[in-house]
Amino acid sequence: MNRRKFLTSTALAAAAPLVVTQFKLFGADTPSNKLNLALIGTWGRGEAHFSALATQNVVALCDVNEEHLAFGAKHFPNAKTYVDWRKLLDDHQALALDGVVICSPDHTHAFVSNWALNRGLHVYCEKPLANTVEEARVVRANYLKNKSKLATQVGTQRHEFQNFNRLRELIHDGVIGELSLAYAWGNRQLRRPGYLPAAGEPPSNLHYDLWLGPAPFHPYNPGYFSGGSGANCLQWNMYWDFGNGQVGDMGSHTMDLVWNVVDAGLPTAAEAKGEAFNPEVSPVTLETHFEHPANNWRGPIHVGWYQGGAMPNSPKAYIDLTKIDHGAMFKGTKGFVVADFTSRIILPFGDESDLTYYKPRAKSEVLPPMGGFQKEWFDACKGKLKTSCDFEYSGHMIEQMLLGLVAYRVGKKIEYDGAAGRVTNAPEANAYLSRQYREGWTLNG
Repeated sequence: MNRRKFLTSTALAAAAPLVVTQFKLFGADTPSNKLNLALIGTWGRGEAHFSALATQNVVALCDVNEEHLAFGAKHFPNAKTYVDWRKLLDDHQALALDGVVICSPDHTHAFVSNWALNRGLHVYCEKPLANTVEEARVVRANYLKNKSKLATQVGTQRHEFQNFNRLRELIHDGVIGELSLAYAWGNRQLRRPGYLPAAGEPPSNLHYDLWLGPAPFHPYNPGYFSGGSGANCLQWNMYWDFGNGQVGDMGSHTMDLVWNVVDAGLPTAAEAKGEAFNPEVSPVTLETHFEHPANNWRGPIHVGWYQGGAMPNSPKAYIDLTKIDHGAMFKGTKGFVVADFTSRIILPFGDESDLTYYKPRAKSEVLPPMGGFQKEWFDACKGKLKTSCDFEYSGHMIEQMLLGLVAYRVGKKIEYDGAAGRVTNAPEANAYLSRQYREGWTLNG
Protein backbone atom coordinates (compact mmCIF):
# COMPACT_ATOMS: atom_id res chain seq x y z
CA MET A 1 0.00 0.00 0.00
CA ASN A 2 1.44 3.36 -0.99
CA ARG A 3 1.37 6.38 1.30
CA ARG A 4 -1.63 8.02 -0.46
CA LYS A 5 -3.77 4.88 -0.21
CA PHE A 6 -2.75 4.41 3.42
CA LEU A 7 -3.75 7.95 4.36
CA THR A 8 -7.05 7.62 2.47
CA SER A 9 -8.01 4.34 4.16
CA THR A 10 -6.99 5.70 7.57
CA ALA A 11 -9.15 8.79 7.09
CA LEU A 12 -12.15 6.65 6.09
CA ALA A 13 -11.69 4.43 9.12
CA ALA A 14 -11.52 7.45 11.40
CA ALA A 15 -14.67 8.89 9.83
CA ALA A 16 -16.69 5.67 10.20
CA PRO A 17 -17.81 6.30 13.81
CA LEU A 18 -18.87 9.80 12.76
CA VAL A 19 -21.01 8.38 9.95
CA VAL A 20 -22.73 5.98 12.36
CA THR A 21 -23.24 8.75 14.91
CA GLN A 22 -24.74 11.08 12.32
CA PHE A 23 -27.14 8.36 11.18
CA LYS A 24 -28.15 7.82 14.79
CA LEU A 25 -28.75 11.53 15.33
CA PHE A 26 -30.29 12.47 12.02
CA GLY A 27 -31.78 9.23 10.75
CA ALA A 28 -33.15 6.35 12.78
CA ASP A 29 -34.28 8.32 15.84
CA THR A 30 -35.80 11.37 14.18
CA PRO A 31 -39.59 11.90 14.26
CA SER A 32 -39.70 11.64 10.46
CA ASN A 33 -38.91 7.93 10.67
CA LYS A 34 -41.67 5.38 11.00
CA LEU A 35 -42.21 2.91 13.81
CA ASN A 36 -42.83 -0.80 13.28
CA LEU A 37 -46.08 -1.34 15.16
CA ALA A 38 -48.54 -4.14 15.88
CA LEU A 39 -52.27 -3.59 16.36
CA ILE A 40 -53.93 -6.05 18.70
CA GLY A 41 -57.69 -5.87 18.14
CA THR A 42 -58.58 -4.78 14.62
CA TRP A 43 -62.23 -3.83 15.04
CA GLY A 44 -64.05 -1.45 17.36
CA ARG A 45 -61.44 0.71 19.07
CA GLY A 46 -58.81 -0.81 16.81
CA GLU A 47 -60.54 0.64 13.76
CA ALA A 48 -60.42 4.07 15.39
CA HIS A 49 -56.61 3.91 15.19
CA PHE A 50 -56.36 3.06 11.48
CA SER A 51 -55.84 6.62 10.30
CA ALA A 52 -53.10 7.42 12.84
CA LEU A 53 -51.39 4.06 12.35
CA ALA A 54 -51.28 4.61 8.59
CA THR A 55 -48.55 7.21 9.27
CA GLN A 56 -46.32 4.41 10.64
CA ASN A 57 -45.41 0.86 9.55
CA VAL A 58 -48.03 -1.64 10.71
CA VAL A 59 -46.14 -4.92 10.54
CA ALA A 60 -48.52 -7.18 12.48
CA LEU A 61 -52.22 -7.49 13.23
CA CYS A 62 -53.98 -9.68 15.78
CA ASP A 63 -57.63 -10.44 16.44
CA VAL A 64 -59.43 -13.47 17.85
CA ASN A 65 -62.16 -12.95 15.24
CA GLU A 66 -60.82 -13.89 11.82
CA GLU A 67 -63.43 -11.73 10.05
CA HIS A 68 -62.26 -8.70 12.02
CA LEU A 69 -58.67 -9.69 11.28
CA ALA A 70 -59.44 -9.75 7.55
CA PHE A 71 -61.06 -6.34 7.91
CA GLY A 72 -57.83 -4.98 9.37
CA ALA A 73 -55.73 -6.72 6.73
CA LYS A 74 -57.60 -4.86 3.97
CA HIS A 75 -56.23 -1.63 5.43
CA PHE A 76 -52.76 -3.00 6.19
CA PRO A 77 -52.18 -5.72 3.57
CA ASN A 78 -48.46 -6.07 4.29
CA ALA A 79 -48.94 -6.89 7.97
CA LYS A 80 -48.48 -10.42 9.28
CA THR A 81 -51.67 -11.72 10.93
CA TYR A 82 -52.20 -13.57 14.21
CA VAL A 83 -55.15 -14.78 16.28
CA ASP A 84 -53.14 -15.17 19.52
CA TRP A 85 -51.40 -12.04 20.84
CA ARG A 86 -48.94 -14.20 22.78
CA LYS A 87 -47.58 -15.66 19.54
CA LEU A 88 -47.31 -12.17 18.04
CA LEU A 89 -45.30 -10.90 20.99
CA ASP A 90 -43.05 -13.95 20.89
CA ASP A 91 -42.28 -13.01 17.27
CA HIS A 92 -41.36 -9.42 18.16
CA GLN A 93 -37.74 -9.79 17.14
CA ALA A 94 -38.54 -11.40 13.80
CA LEU A 95 -41.02 -8.60 13.16
CA ALA A 96 -38.47 -5.94 14.21
CA LEU A 97 -41.28 -4.61 16.35
CA ASP A 98 -40.98 -1.24 18.11
CA GLY A 99 -44.33 -1.09 19.87
CA VAL A 100 -47.90 -2.33 20.20
CA VAL A 101 -51.32 -0.71 20.21
CA ILE A 102 -53.69 -2.73 22.41
CA CYS A 103 -57.42 -2.75 21.65
CA SER A 104 -58.24 -6.19 23.03
CA PRO A 105 -61.05 -6.78 25.61
CA ASP A 106 -60.60 -5.05 28.97
CA HIS A 107 -59.78 -8.21 30.91
CA THR A 108 -56.64 -8.75 28.80
CA HIS A 109 -55.26 -5.18 28.83
CA ALA A 110 -52.86 -5.65 31.73
CA PHE A 111 -51.70 -9.00 30.35
CA VAL A 112 -50.80 -7.75 26.87
CA SER A 113 -49.26 -4.56 28.29
CA ASN A 114 -47.05 -6.39 30.76
CA TRP A 115 -45.91 -9.01 28.24
CA ALA A 116 -45.05 -6.23 25.78
CA LEU A 117 -43.05 -4.29 28.37
CA ASN A 118 -41.20 -7.50 29.24
CA ARG A 119 -40.09 -7.66 25.61
CA GLY A 120 -38.82 -4.09 25.53
CA LEU A 121 -41.72 -2.71 23.47
CA HIS A 122 -43.39 0.67 23.62
CA VAL A 123 -47.06 0.30 24.58
CA TYR A 124 -50.28 2.16 23.82
CA CYS A 125 -53.17 0.51 25.69
CA GLU A 126 -56.83 1.40 25.51
CA LYS A 127 -58.48 2.12 28.83
CA PRO A 128 -58.83 0.71 31.39
CA LEU A 129 -55.21 -0.23 31.95
CA ALA A 130 -56.21 -2.91 34.46
CA ASN A 131 -59.16 -4.80 35.93
CA THR A 132 -57.74 -5.19 39.44
CA VAL A 133 -55.57 -3.24 41.83
CA GLU A 134 -52.85 -5.87 41.57
CA GLU A 135 -52.80 -5.66 37.76
CA ALA A 136 -52.49 -1.88 37.89
CA ARG A 137 -49.58 -2.12 40.32
CA VAL A 138 -47.73 -4.82 38.36
CA VAL A 139 -47.96 -2.98 35.04
CA ARG A 140 -47.08 0.39 36.57
CA ALA A 141 -44.05 -1.05 38.37
CA ASN A 142 -42.84 -2.67 35.15
CA TYR A 143 -43.18 0.60 33.29
CA LEU A 144 -41.36 2.58 35.99
CA LYS A 145 -38.50 0.09 35.78
CA ASN A 146 -38.27 0.80 32.04
CA LYS A 147 -39.37 4.43 31.74
CA SER A 148 -35.91 5.59 30.68
CA LYS A 149 -36.27 3.64 27.44
CA LEU A 150 -39.98 2.85 26.83
CA ALA A 151 -42.95 5.10 26.10
CA THR A 152 -46.47 4.25 27.25
CA GLN A 153 -49.89 5.83 26.80
CA VAL A 154 -53.36 4.83 28.03
CA GLY A 155 -56.13 5.54 25.53
CA THR A 156 -58.01 8.31 27.31
CA GLN A 157 -57.90 10.27 24.07
CA ARG A 158 -60.19 13.07 25.24
CA HIS A 159 -57.10 14.29 27.09
CA GLU A 160 -56.06 16.07 23.90
CA PHE A 161 -58.96 18.55 24.28
CA GLN A 162 -57.47 21.88 25.30
CA ASN A 163 -60.07 22.21 28.04
CA PHE A 164 -57.91 19.84 30.11
CA ASN A 165 -55.12 22.42 30.05
CA ARG A 166 -57.45 25.31 30.78
CA LEU A 167 -58.88 23.57 33.86
CA ARG A 168 -55.41 22.87 35.21
CA GLU A 169 -54.33 26.48 34.67
CA LEU A 170 -57.42 27.98 36.29
CA ILE A 171 -57.25 25.90 39.44
CA HIS A 172 -53.47 25.93 39.86
CA ASP A 173 -53.50 29.70 39.39
CA GLY A 174 -56.07 30.07 42.17
CA VAL A 175 -59.32 31.02 40.43
CA ILE A 176 -61.31 29.27 43.20
CA GLY A 177 -58.82 29.77 46.01
CA GLU A 178 -57.46 26.69 47.77
CA LEU A 179 -58.73 23.43 46.28
CA SER A 180 -60.48 21.08 48.71
CA LEU A 181 -62.90 18.86 46.74
CA ALA A 182 -63.05 17.40 43.23
CA TYR A 183 -65.83 15.30 41.73
CA ALA A 184 -66.40 13.49 38.45
CA TRP A 185 -69.53 11.73 37.23
CA GLY A 186 -71.09 9.80 34.35
CA ASN A 187 -74.74 8.98 33.79
CA ARG A 188 -74.58 5.94 31.51
CA GLN A 189 -77.00 3.23 32.70
CA LEU A 190 -76.77 -0.22 31.12
CA ARG A 191 -78.28 -2.96 33.25
CA ARG A 192 -77.69 -6.70 32.97
CA PRO A 193 -79.15 -9.38 35.27
CA GLY A 194 -76.12 -11.68 35.12
CA TYR A 195 -73.91 -13.75 32.84
CA LEU A 196 -75.66 -14.87 29.69
CA PRO A 197 -76.74 -18.53 29.41
CA ALA A 198 -75.19 -20.93 26.92
CA ALA A 199 -76.60 -20.35 23.46
CA GLY A 200 -75.18 -22.36 20.61
CA GLU A 201 -71.57 -22.72 19.55
CA PRO A 202 -69.08 -20.00 18.64
CA PRO A 203 -68.92 -19.30 14.90
CA SER A 204 -65.94 -20.79 13.10
CA ASN A 205 -64.33 -17.37 12.66
CA LEU A 206 -64.26 -16.66 16.41
CA HIS A 207 -61.57 -18.17 18.64
CA TYR A 208 -63.76 -17.97 21.72
CA ASP A 209 -61.26 -19.59 24.07
CA LEU A 210 -58.71 -16.90 23.16
CA TRP A 211 -61.35 -14.20 23.67
CA LEU A 212 -61.94 -15.52 27.20
CA GLY A 213 -58.19 -15.50 27.76
CA PRO A 214 -57.39 -15.35 31.49
CA ALA A 215 -61.07 -15.01 32.52
CA PRO A 216 -62.94 -17.95 34.06
CA PHE A 217 -64.85 -20.02 31.54
CA HIS A 218 -68.33 -18.85 30.62
CA PRO A 219 -70.36 -20.56 27.91
CA TYR A 220 -70.65 -18.82 24.57
CA ASN A 221 -73.60 -16.55 23.94
CA PRO A 222 -73.84 -14.29 20.86
CA GLY A 223 -75.18 -11.54 23.11
CA TYR A 224 -71.63 -10.82 24.27
CA PHE A 225 -70.76 -9.81 20.70
CA SER A 226 -73.95 -8.17 19.43
CA GLY A 227 -72.78 -4.55 19.59
CA GLY A 228 -71.53 -2.55 16.64
CA SER A 229 -67.95 -1.55 15.96
CA GLY A 230 -66.80 0.87 18.64
CA ALA A 231 -69.62 -0.06 21.03
CA ASN A 232 -69.36 -3.83 21.38
CA CYS A 233 -67.54 -3.42 24.70
CA LEU A 234 -70.86 -2.28 26.18
CA GLN A 235 -72.14 -5.84 25.69
CA TRP A 236 -69.60 -7.41 28.05
CA ASN A 237 -67.59 -4.90 30.08
CA MET A 238 -70.07 -4.68 32.97
CA TYR A 239 -69.49 -8.34 33.90
CA TRP A 240 -66.92 -8.73 36.68
CA ASP A 241 -64.86 -11.33 34.79
CA PHE A 242 -64.67 -9.26 31.59
CA GLY A 243 -64.42 -5.69 32.85
CA ASN A 244 -65.43 -3.32 35.62
CA GLY A 245 -68.32 -1.45 34.04
CA GLN A 246 -68.44 2.31 34.10
CA VAL A 247 -65.57 2.57 36.58
CA GLY A 248 -63.10 1.55 33.87
CA ASP A 249 -65.08 2.70 30.85
CA MET A 250 -66.28 6.32 30.96
CA GLY A 251 -64.88 6.56 34.46
CA SER A 252 -61.37 6.46 32.99
CA HIS A 253 -62.20 9.33 30.64
CA THR A 254 -64.10 11.53 33.07
CA MET A 255 -61.93 11.09 36.15
CA ASP A 256 -59.07 12.12 33.86
CA LEU A 257 -60.52 15.67 33.95
CA VAL A 258 -59.92 15.68 37.71
CA TRP A 259 -56.67 13.70 37.67
CA ASN A 260 -55.00 16.11 35.28
CA VAL A 261 -55.58 18.89 37.81
CA VAL A 262 -55.09 17.42 41.28
CA ASP A 263 -51.64 15.79 40.92
CA ALA A 264 -52.60 12.91 43.18
CA GLY A 265 -50.99 9.56 43.78
CA LEU A 266 -52.80 6.81 45.63
CA PRO A 267 -55.59 7.49 48.13
CA THR A 268 -55.20 6.73 51.80
CA ALA A 269 -58.87 5.75 52.18
CA ALA A 270 -61.85 4.80 50.02
CA GLU A 271 -65.54 4.28 50.67
CA ALA A 272 -68.52 3.55 48.45
CA LYS A 273 -72.25 3.03 48.31
CA GLY A 274 -74.56 1.96 45.56
CA GLU A 275 -77.15 -0.55 44.47
CA ALA A 276 -77.24 -4.05 45.95
CA PHE A 277 -74.16 -6.12 45.16
CA ASN A 278 -74.47 -8.53 42.23
CA PRO A 279 -71.67 -11.15 42.16
CA GLU A 280 -71.87 -11.34 38.35
CA VAL A 281 -72.38 -7.75 37.22
CA SER A 282 -70.66 -4.55 38.34
CA PRO A 283 -72.99 -1.86 39.72
CA VAL A 284 -74.75 0.72 37.58
CA THR A 285 -75.55 3.16 40.39
CA LEU A 286 -72.44 3.84 42.46
CA GLU A 287 -70.86 6.62 44.50
CA THR A 288 -67.24 6.37 45.64
CA HIS A 289 -65.09 8.74 47.71
CA PHE A 290 -61.35 8.93 48.21
CA GLU A 291 -59.03 10.77 50.57
CA HIS A 292 -55.73 12.11 49.24
CA PRO A 293 -52.92 13.70 51.26
CA ALA A 294 -51.52 17.18 50.65
CA ASN A 295 -48.83 17.76 48.08
CA ASN A 296 -46.48 20.64 47.32
CA TRP A 297 -49.17 23.04 46.03
CA ARG A 298 -52.44 22.08 47.76
CA GLY A 299 -53.72 20.70 51.02
CA PRO A 300 -55.50 17.36 51.56
CA ILE A 301 -58.36 16.82 49.14
CA HIS A 302 -61.43 14.66 48.80
CA VAL A 303 -62.09 13.12 45.35
CA GLY A 304 -65.44 11.61 44.41
CA TRP A 305 -66.79 9.51 41.54
CA TYR A 306 -70.54 9.17 40.78
CA GLN A 307 -72.23 7.01 38.15
CA GLY A 308 -75.56 5.66 36.98
CA GLY A 309 -77.74 8.47 38.34
CA ALA A 310 -75.80 9.21 41.53
CA MET A 311 -74.67 12.85 41.47
CA PRO A 312 -72.84 15.36 43.65
CA ASN A 313 -74.84 18.25 45.02
CA SER A 314 -75.06 21.26 42.75
CA PRO A 315 -73.34 24.41 44.05
CA LYS A 316 -76.50 26.43 43.24
CA ALA A 317 -80.10 25.42 42.64
CA TYR A 318 -80.12 27.12 39.25
CA ILE A 319 -77.24 24.93 37.99
CA ASP A 320 -78.51 21.53 36.86
CA LEU A 321 -75.51 19.21 36.85
CA THR A 322 -77.62 16.39 35.39
CA LYS A 323 -77.56 18.25 32.06
CA ILE A 324 -73.86 17.30 31.86
CA ASP A 325 -73.68 13.64 30.87
CA HIS A 326 -70.06 13.27 31.93
CA GLY A 327 -68.51 16.08 33.90
CA ALA A 328 -66.35 17.30 36.74
CA MET A 329 -66.61 19.87 39.51
CA PHE A 330 -63.91 21.45 41.66
CA LYS A 331 -64.57 23.23 44.95
CA GLY A 332 -62.18 25.73 46.50
CA THR A 333 -62.29 28.23 49.31
CA LYS A 334 -63.61 30.94 46.95
CA GLY A 335 -65.77 29.16 44.43
CA PHE A 336 -66.45 26.31 42.03
CA VAL A 337 -65.42 25.30 38.54
CA VAL A 338 -67.84 23.04 36.66
CA ALA A 339 -66.75 21.38 33.42
CA ASP A 340 -67.40 18.82 30.74
CA PHE A 341 -64.75 17.58 28.32
CA THR A 342 -64.65 20.72 26.17
CA SER A 343 -65.94 23.61 28.29
CA ARG A 344 -65.98 25.05 31.83
CA ILE A 345 -67.70 27.68 33.96
CA ILE A 346 -66.36 29.57 36.99
CA LEU A 347 -68.71 30.23 39.89
CA PRO A 348 -67.20 32.48 42.57
CA PHE A 349 -68.93 32.58 45.97
CA GLY A 350 -68.62 34.49 49.22
CA ASP A 351 -68.02 38.14 50.06
CA GLU A 352 -64.34 37.91 49.13
CA SER A 353 -64.84 36.18 45.78
CA ASP A 354 -64.31 39.32 43.72
CA LEU A 355 -61.62 37.63 41.59
CA THR A 356 -59.15 40.43 42.30
CA TYR A 357 -56.96 37.74 43.86
CA TYR A 358 -56.80 35.86 40.56
CA LYS A 359 -54.24 36.84 37.96
CA PRO A 360 -54.52 34.92 34.66
CA ARG A 361 -51.19 33.70 33.37
CA ALA A 362 -49.55 35.41 30.44
CA LYS A 363 -50.24 34.09 26.96
CA SER A 364 -46.65 32.91 26.76
CA GLU A 365 -47.21 30.69 29.82
CA VAL A 366 -50.41 28.99 28.59
CA LEU A 367 -49.97 25.23 28.25
CA PRO A 368 -49.53 24.32 24.56
CA PRO A 369 -51.90 22.00 22.66
CA MET A 370 -50.97 18.33 22.66
CA GLY A 371 -51.05 18.12 18.88
CA GLY A 372 -52.66 14.68 18.65
CA PHE A 373 -53.01 11.92 21.21
CA GLN A 374 -51.55 9.05 19.17
CA LYS A 375 -48.91 11.36 17.69
CA GLU A 376 -47.73 12.24 21.19
CA TRP A 377 -47.07 8.54 21.76
CA PHE A 378 -45.42 8.09 18.35
CA ASP A 379 -43.05 10.97 19.10
CA ALA A 380 -42.37 9.57 22.57
CA CYS A 381 -41.45 6.19 21.07
CA LYS A 382 -38.99 7.92 18.75
CA GLY A 383 -37.01 9.41 21.61
CA LYS A 384 -39.04 11.99 23.56
CA LEU A 385 -40.41 9.27 25.91
CA LYS A 386 -42.79 11.70 27.65
CA THR A 387 -46.56 11.29 27.25
CA SER A 388 -49.51 12.82 29.07
CA CYS A 389 -51.22 9.57 30.13
CA ASP A 390 -48.37 7.16 30.77
CA PHE A 391 -48.68 4.03 32.87
CA GLU A 392 -47.64 5.89 36.03
CA TYR A 393 -50.23 8.66 35.73
CA SER A 394 -53.02 6.41 34.45
CA GLY A 395 -51.96 3.49 36.62
CA HIS A 396 -52.48 5.53 39.78
CA MET A 397 -55.83 6.77 38.50
CA ILE A 398 -57.27 3.34 37.71
CA GLU A 399 -55.91 1.92 40.98
CA GLN A 400 -57.86 4.61 42.83
CA MET A 401 -61.03 3.84 40.89
CA LEU A 402 -60.69 0.10 41.46
CA LEU A 403 -60.21 0.67 45.19
CA GLY A 404 -63.66 2.24 45.13
CA LEU A 405 -65.04 -1.07 43.84
CA VAL A 406 -63.18 -2.91 46.61
CA ALA A 407 -64.81 -0.66 49.22
CA TYR A 408 -68.18 -1.22 47.55
CA ARG A 409 -67.76 -5.00 47.66
CA VAL A 410 -66.82 -5.11 51.37
CA GLY A 411 -69.44 -2.52 52.31
CA LYS A 412 -67.21 -0.38 54.50
CA LYS A 413 -64.64 2.39 54.40
CA ILE A 414 -61.20 0.99 53.76
CA GLU A 415 -57.83 2.44 54.74
CA TYR A 416 -55.11 1.86 52.17
CA ASP A 417 -51.34 1.59 52.38
CA GLY A 418 -50.35 2.58 48.86
CA ALA A 419 -46.68 1.70 49.33
CA ALA A 420 -47.50 -1.89 50.29
CA GLY A 421 -50.66 -2.18 48.20
CA ARG A 422 -52.70 -3.46 51.15
CA VAL A 423 -55.91 -2.56 52.96
CA THR A 424 -54.98 -2.14 56.61
CA ASN A 425 -58.30 -2.01 58.46
CA ALA A 426 -60.34 -4.69 56.67
CA PRO A 427 -58.30 -7.84 55.89
CA GLU A 428 -61.20 -9.32 53.93
CA ALA A 429 -60.88 -6.49 51.38
CA ASN A 430 -57.45 -7.68 50.26
CA ALA A 431 -59.04 -10.67 48.54
CA TYR A 432 -60.61 -8.23 46.06
CA LEU A 433 -57.33 -6.59 45.09
CA SER A 434 -56.56 -9.44 42.68
CA ARG A 435 -58.35 -12.18 40.77
CA GLN A 436 -57.82 -15.79 39.80
CA TYR A 437 -56.80 -16.59 36.22
CA ARG A 438 -57.57 -19.61 34.12
CA GLU A 439 -54.92 -22.28 34.04
CA GLY A 440 -52.25 -21.57 31.47
CA TRP A 441 -52.52 -17.76 31.68
CA THR A 442 -49.97 -15.62 33.51
CA LEU A 443 -49.77 -11.87 33.97
CA ASN A 444 -45.97 -11.89 33.89
CA GLY A 445 -45.21 -13.78 30.69
